[in-house]
Amino acid sequence: MPHSPDNVAPVGEIGPIVIHQVAIGSCTNSSYTDLMKVAEILKGKKVHPDVSLVISPGSSRILSKLAENGALAQMINAGARVIECACGPCIGMGQSPRSGGVSLRTFNRNFKGRSGTADADVYLVSPETAAISAITGVLTDGRKAGFDLPKVEDTVFEKNDNYMVYPVGCNKENTPLDMGPNIKPFPLNEPMSDEIEGSVVLVGEDNITTDDIMPSNAKLLPYRSNIPHLSNYCFATIDEGFPARCQIAEDGVIIAGANYGQGSSREHAALAPLYLGIRFVIAKSYARIHRANLINSGILPLVFSNPEDYDDFSLGHKLRIENAKEETGKQIVTVKNLDTGKVYETIGNFTAEEHAMLLAGGKINMIKKQENRGEK
Repeated sequence: MPHSPDNVAPVGEIGPIVIHQVAIGSCTNSSYTDLMKVAEILKGKKVHPDVSLVISPGSSRILSKLAENGALAQMINAGARVIECACGPCIGMGQSPRSGGVSLRTFNRNFKGRSGTADADVYLVSPETAAISAITGVLTDGRKAGFDLPKVEDTVFEKNDNYMVYPVGCNKENTPLDMGPNIKPFPLNEPMSDEIEGSVVLVGEDNITTDDIMPSNAKLLPYRSNIPHLSNYCFATIDEGFPARCQIAEDGVIIAGANYGQGSSREHAALAPLYLGIRFVIAKSYARIHRANLINSGILPLVFSNPEDYDDFSLGHKLRIENAKEETGKQIVTVKNLDTGKVYETIGNFTAEEHAMLLAGGKINMIKKQENRGEK
């Protein structure tokens, strides 16, 4: 239910609320089997006249299969609109709900305003519930409404590289990619030094999302391959001065509350802070995927051993981790506030593999190091 993936209730408890839009697909719940179930539910039926149904298959190969077996025609004939396989409605890149409208989506996030409409109510549902509700015009539990929930078999996808354009007569395996001016090199961290130091450049509250850390709205989506440009908007929804503060500090530290980095798995929420010089984060707790992305980028995600310590930190405080290589291999990592002289215990609790990534300055660096040693 609005406005968080954590706000969950059974369809039957929410009731048959009137809906205005249904969106199925994109990067989530858009597999071949998902959409075959949708096609079977829609077969021979019509989308409710007050509902807009849009479907975005997960890949061109899935779309091709749906076209080959007739499922695509079943969806179109029912009144669905099919859009390209791309990142779109989930972040308000087209198909934004009507003002004050209710949208059922099979996507993974429904934060307020993420759809492109600030006053819309977005509910996250399964493809089956989405398709059935598109027909009835209200949020519907198909099991109680007499719908047969279809079972479909998976399929085999043939290799297809028709979207790759190679120079005539080239060796495909060693052909360099031509990159335009909006595609910049992937930022990489440096191997961990024995002393890590940085200034506090942000003191954030609970439930900071990856949308907050690195917005990905329609204005910024064209720059996903341009981290230097995107970094100018890092934390823009919370603190527009964050990028400039990072440039002054050079090495930065983020202090955060509980559930830091909740939201989509967007690795840009780790790459932009990396580009801006963030060395480590201390939070009350982390969303699982974002914690992993920070480690992949060589940024230390530390947890307050005593959550009340959060209140001690202010912008500009200089923090230091001494003997960092050894400390981060232990459960407790000590952090010293050079401005107050106080020493804090934080929890690292990194696995051996995570520690190896952090020592190398990120997962890519670790893999390169292993390859140079001839390891698998």
